[in-house]
Amino acid sequence: MTPEQARAARAMVDLSQSELANKAGVSLSTVVDFERTRRVVAQQSVTALRAALEAAGIEFIDPNGGGAGVRLRAP
Repeated sequence: MTPEQARAARAMVDLSQSELANKAGVSLSTVVDFERTRRVVAQQSVTALRAALEAAGIEFIDPNGGGAGVRLRAP
């Protein structure tokens, strides 16, 4: 998951950075730093963020030639 995917996914499911941090069990600064690429965030934290977004209904699209992306999972 890229920082851009995280920002887009969070917007799609209407989560604030604070809400995502709580759902993922990470600190708010971890979410902020990851999304703004301020520092390298531990892979364990990125995995937790991705899992929280997937639980909220996001599917991550691999960069298979057209670029990485996100979409809402079909109900």
